[in-house]
Amino acid sequence: MSGVSNVSMSDVQGELEWRRLDPRMLLIGPLHDLLRFAIPLALLFLGRGAAGDHWPTLIAAAVVVAFGMSRWFTTRYRISASQVEFRTGLLRRRSITVPLDRIRTVDVSARALHRLLGVATVSMGTGRRDRAKKDELHLAAVSIAEATKLRSELLHRRDVIVAAESGTGAIGSIDGGGQFVAAAADAPPIVRPVQTIVHLDPSWVRYAPFTTSGLFTLLAVIGFSTQYISEYHVDPSRIGPVHAATQDLSRLPRPLLAGSVLVGVLVVVAVLSTAGYLLAFWGFTLERHPEGFLQIQRGLLTRRLVSIEERRLRGVEVSEPILLRSVRGARTIAIATGLRVGRGSDRGGELLLPPAPRSQAHRVAAAVLRVGDPTTLPLIEHGRRARTRRYTRSIGVSLALVAGLLLLNLWGALPSWPWLTALVLIPVAALLARDRYRNLGHTMTELYLVSRVGSLARRTSALQRTGIIGWRIRESFFQRRVGLVTLMATTAGGRGRYSVPDIEIGEAVQLASAATPGLLVPFLAEAPAAVR
Repeated sequence: MSGVSNVSMSDVQGELEWRRLDPRMLLIGPLHDLLRFAIPLALLFLGRGAAGDHWPTLIAAAVVVAFGMSRWFTTRYRISASQVEFRTGLLRRRSITVPLDRIRTVDVSARALHRLLGVATVSMGTGRRDRAKKDELHLAAVSIAEATKLRSELLHRRDVIVAAESGTGAIGSIDGGGQFVAAAADAPPIVRPVQTIVHLDPSWVRYAPFTTSGLFTLLAVIGFSTQYISEYHVDPSRIGPVHAATQDLSRLPRPLLAGSVLVGVLVVVAVLSTAGYLLAFWGFTLERHPEGFLQIQRGLLTRRLVSIEERRLRGVEVSEPILLRSVRGARTIAIATGLRVGRGSDRGGELLLPPAPRSQAHRVAAAVLRVGDPTTLPLIEHGRRARTRRYTRSIGVSLALVAGLLLLNLWGALPSWPWLTALVLIPVAALLARDRYRNLGHTMTELYLVSRVGSLARRTSALQRTGIIGWRIRESFFQRRVGLVTLMATTAGGRGRYSVPDIEIGEAVQLASAATPGLLVPFLAEAPAAVR
């Protein structure tokens, strides 16, 4: 057999053996499920406890504990030279086999209980952007050493490479750009340090109140409380502190009452946003490892570690929601293949920098791309028709709303103050249209296609031209009336599509042709001369 291999036959045999989860799963599984079913168990206890019958509660708790322990007995996994096999399930047996080259992410996280017991959760994903997770391998509890070993096995198998094509074998390593670098036979090993790109500055927590996470948390709490009150017929006015607060607020004049409620909501949202920021991003660190990957660590109670191979990086995006932009803040997001774009536990895997100063966001983007930050380059404006379209869309909606309220007033269905108040929306809409046009533009460098769009959430993306796998041109009814289209570059990373809206069809075709030479040639051969 030709070639050089540093893997012995004993290692291969060991890899083919089925592995179990860590025995501490026998404790973590039951505790996790007891917390998960705490409310139903408590309701069952209160319902049957009044009659002195606690056996149903004890039996239900025992079933939950047994089910939690069963995961350790029924879960197996093993790693061969070409694939990962995973088996789990008690009543419904499930077997998953995933080729190693399809694994895109190995996400290591540890909740408070996991950290207390010295274990971690390992999730191996194939990079699908849907949220079904049918192809994801989830190891609920492995030791910290095993988690580190798994991540190394599955993502960084390129530390030593055997070039079988040469017949003699060539040993080398992968540099930061994902290129193979051969090493001489007598060359000493090259040890490269880990580069820390950014570490969270505690002062950045001041940007937390300008995110929407606290508002969403408050809405979720209100929704849950409303459902609970309706389901169990609870009267909040009978609760002492709530009753006293309601009585005090009811004595205030209406303007002062509205102002007090607004200030209270803003304070609660700011506190929740700050708490969420600290829980999610405490200890945030972005590092570049010499093996050719970026590593992100973050989290206070739940510690999470995400690795992004640089060869899968397709660009970056600087996101500036309007509240964050008002205090000159921004965040940096990776455009990379293999990272799920979703919500909940999936959200944040692609985050290269949490809300922080805008200057830091651009610095991180430049450090990650190694070629400077293309998102700071001057952009090409989209012209008078694109500007006019923004004003007509924004102000047109406001005028339609005012007209509708005025008609209802003339018919006697509404008083006059709604349509008079709605008149304020017209200058606001004009300012919004102006800002949307100022944020609209694109440019192209030797390596990247840069586009900017949005006002309430301004996004500036720099997409590798070599990462573009196709183009889409969309033309709405109103765009067709003014001769504009939206050009969308499709890629396997990030959101999948990055738009350059409201440009002329000829300019769109020229831009696509220049960004990906040769890709559109078959489609332009029979195109009208005006388009070509």
